[in-house]
Amino acid sequence: MNEMIEMIRGALNTGGPALWAIAGLSVITLAVIAWKLWRLLLAGVWSRRRAEAGVAAVLAGRDSTLKPISRNMHVRFVAGTIAALSLPAAAGREEVTRLAQRELGALRTGLRPLELIVTIAPLIGLLGTVLGMIEAFQALETSGGQADPAVLAGGIWEALLTTAAGMAVAIPAAVALSWFEGIAETVQTQMEDAATRLFIGAAP
Repeated sequence: MNEMIEMIRGALNTGGPALWAIAGLSVITLAVIAWKLWRLLLAGVWSRRRAEAGVAAVLAGRDSTLKPISRNMHVRFVAGTIAALSLPAAAGREEVTRLAQRELGALRTGLRPLELIVTIAPLIGLLGTVLGMIEAFQALETSGGQADPAVLAGGIWEALLTTAAGMAVAIPAAVALSWFEGIAETVQTQMEDAATRLFIGAAP
């Protein structure tokens, strides 16, 4: 275990400050993804059964037992939409829009850090590569063009390491960001569908 830690520390030191920054971004990326998954599970994003049962009850002319204080976002939205049916048509639609925006806003919380990491991780990696290449060519100039090719190649390899690391962090972050945005779009479609069915079913 200690040998692995020393190996990782040696690789980070080889890449310099840029690689340390990228390593920090990788930790933040994992933390944000884990936190976001936990929040989605708590919000009941993949649990629509109760909400659908509430919609079916209203459309069948029965009273819904859904409560707007539920932890499940689908239940909260449907319960709020059912309550909005008693308002005048225009006010009811505005209230449903407000409810949807509130739920979707909460659903998209935490995506900004991932967007930032997707943008800056490759840039930090590129910066580390540029700085490493500058050092390598400065060494070549200092030696009067007589530098050992193996040493020069080693310096270039170390410089390119930061670019690879930056991309290795940015790609999973981009995949996670796209997935979370896809979930938000799916939930938005589901909310629009539920609200439309309720308003059409309640229309005289």
